Amino acid sequence: MAALPKFFSPSASNTYQQCPLRWKFRYVDKLPDPPGVPALVGTFAHRVLELLCEEPAPQRTSARAKELARQVWPEISGHKDFQALFLTDEEQHDFRWRSWKAIEGLWDLENPSEVEVLSTEKKMRTELSGVPFMGIIDRLDQAQDGTVVTDYKSGKPPRVADRDHALEQILLYAAAVEAETGERPVRGQLLYLGKETLETEVTADRLADCTGQLASIWSSLNKDCAADTFAASPGPLCGWCPYAGRCEDGAKEIKRRLAAGRMRQDAPALKLI
Repeated sequence: MAALPKFFSPSASNTYQQCPLRWKFRYVDKLPDPPGVPALVGTFAHRVLELLCEEPAPQRTSARAKELARQVWPEISGHKDFQALFLTDEEQHDFRWRSWKAIEGLWDLENPSEVEVLSTEKKMRTELSGVPFMGIIDRLDQAQDGTVVTDYKSGKPPRVADRDHALEQILLYAAAVEAETGERPVRGQLLYLGKETLETEVTADRLADCTGQLASIWSSLNKDCAADTFAASPGPLCGWCPYAGRCEDGAKEIKRRLAAGRMRQDAPALKLI
């Protein structure tokens, strides 16, 4: 019997939905799941924007963001996850450039000096529909009509068909805020830095749908843990799974897609099988 986690986060929920076996490797077996360049670009950008939004509003300028980026860089470049990438000087330069474009992209979406920030990196631990939920909210803002839950994204915006799923995370955060404070946020927004903003109104129906789905996923996870049986879900993401070398179904899927010309040649998992 596999032990249930003490808390269930949106990222853990997404991993389980994508592939229960990957969830087991990551959260039960505690196997390493090292972040790649895109994830670390996001980490760098998030850290700088966190510090920027802790500044007094008039000081939240692009020039100040550059100063903060220079201050944060040793923290990023010295981290074991970054060093494990073994980037060349040219690749490190590209990494810094991509990170700065993400940071600078905030001004394409809003003027941070005009935002009334209530908190940054707020850790939430509460119960949602019977699920022990945990999440970290990038930013809570005060708007004229109420509280707004804000989350930064350094990647590409989702396809139209996937937008509701992408917004589920922000709705769960809103539900956690309501559970902890008794006050319901009015909106949630995903800031895809340099690209676009996805917004959702926070309503009782949307929160009920989102927390109900979380409870359903948690119930399925309970059953898998009790049986100690976790199914693989082969698909295109197998090419980016750090556990492909341990998963027979995943390795077969990668080889099948490769033979059919449907797997990118730079997929990291190709080195694992």
